[in-house]
Amino acid sequence: MANQENCMRVTRQSAKRRAAEAMSENTQHQPPTNKRRVVLGEISSNILGNSSLRSCSEPRARGRSRKSVKPISSSPIPASEKTPEEDVVGVGKVATEDIDAGSDDPQMCGPYVTGIYEYLRNMEQEEKRRPLGEYMQRIQKDVSANMRGILVDWLVELAEEFKVVSDTLYLTISHIDRYLSLKPINRQKLQLLGVSAMLIASKYEEIDPKPVEKFCDMTENTYTKQEVVDMEADVLKTLNYEMGNPTVKSFLRRFTRVAQGNSKTPNLQLEFLGYYLAELSLLDYGCVKFLPSMVAASVIFLAKFTTQPKKHPWNSSLQSYTGYKQSDLKECVIRIQDLQLDRRGGSLVAVRNKYKQHKYKCVSTLASPAEIPASYFDEVKER
Repeated sequence: MANQENCMRVTRQSAKRRAAEAMSENTQHQPPTNKRRVVLGEISSNILGNSSLRSCSEPRARGRSRKSVKPISSSPIPASEKTPEEDVVGVGKVATEDIDAGSDDPQMCGPYVTGIYEYLRNMEQEEKRRPLGEYMQRIQKDVSANMRGILVDWLVELAEEFKVVSDTLYLTISHIDRYLSLKPINRQKLQLLGVSAMLIASKYEEIDPKPVEKFCDMTENTYTKQEVVDMEADVLKTLNYEMGNPTVKSFLRRFTRVAQGNSKTPNLQLEFLGYYLAELSLLDYGCVKFLPSMVAASVIFLAKFTTQPKKHPWNSSLQSYTGYKQSDLKECVIRIQDLQLDRRGGSLVAVRNKYKQHKYKCVSTLASPAEIPASYFDEVKER
């Protein structure tokens, strides 16, 4: 029985060997097929996404023209190269310029930036994160708008002296306005509220926040460490620990980049002028009622008008990225221009002195024309 099984195995192996030899002889007589190696550069992106790919060895259809076709450029015309008619926003015009497409800066968060700013725009409209536009009349009895302006002016000096980042300053003013919208305070504690709000904001924004003792020194020891800590706790409880919210600076970074278009070199004068006008808006209680994104957009409008008064300061890209038409900004722009031209808040000089320095290109010495043409706020009708 065992011999019979061994004989069957040998017979099967011999049959397989003969079949393999026959196949090899047949392939030797067949002419080799000519396969062309496909270069990666020849595979377009739309072919890669097609499920019905043609075989690489499949011959081209005869009679097809081999004329080179110039590819259609999908890149939009930079705002700086548009004619005035193309650049001005009209009804139904939509911006196609993608300012994030060519950015290689990971901090700009190119893949997520659109979603981030949609989130910030929704957050800034939440009632719990917005100060009341009329809190001086409705809530406060012993504090005036002028006192608030003096406090902000002093905080600007402190921020410059102690070299805190500008985000800390903006968040400090936001905490102050939100607190004053919810709780009355007497004027003797207004400065205490200011330093405590900056203490909270610095913990939120700074890499190395100053200790409480440093904030007591800011007031020349007018308040004790315990008083500052107690006020800090009161602010946190009053705001329900909702301390992070978008400010003008949050939107100004992006809007400034949009205003510069496809320029390869940053326009530092426009950038610093925008920062200057934005900090001026902090001084004015009348700007509290505007959303931070609207103030940021108005700042860009006025900065562009100041540097190029004969050119329309708004375009389709700015309207698309800011979400505001030029007519939406009129009241806010005029309010900030009054600050720029010393029509209001002229006695508050901390911001002006700060931006007179050469490191900020002395932008506070620049002034826009006294009147902004009414046509700059009119919607341009599409022809």
